[in-house]
Amino acid sequence: MSDTKTLYTANVHVVGGREGSARSSDGRLDIKLAPPGSRGEGSNPEQLFAAGWSACFEGAMAIAAKSKGVILPASVAIDAEVELRHGDEGYSLAARLNVSVPGVDPAVARQIIEAAHRTCPYSKAIKGNIDAVVALV
Repeated sequence: MSDTKTLYTANVHVVGGREGSARSSDGRLDIKLAPPGSRGEGSNPEQLFAAGWSACFEGAMAIAAKSKGVILPASVAIDAEVELRHGDEGYSLAARLNVSVPGVDPAVARQIIEAAHRTCPYSKAIKGNIDAVVALV
């Protein structure tokens, strides 16, 4: 029997797919959706994934840094790139996080990033499933 406990469940209702809307059960997320590259209002699933992975990853970095006795600067920044691809096997995703950790020794920053990539739930979810790169910039 697992000792895993659920800490939070996000509930989001989507209508209309990539050209519809998404609303969370608590109303904190209420957005229009639009296909990538369209000129209309709205975000797309790739942007939402990029935002979610980046935010989660920065939290994992903070935990990893704390375990090493390092305080991350407030200026830590992550630029995420999520690609929607199409090939012989249909649609797929590829993703990259470009992580900036100003003021932290690059060797230490890399250790923190590597630890975060091992522990971040998003990183775990995509491991082996999509092309994913995390880089210190």
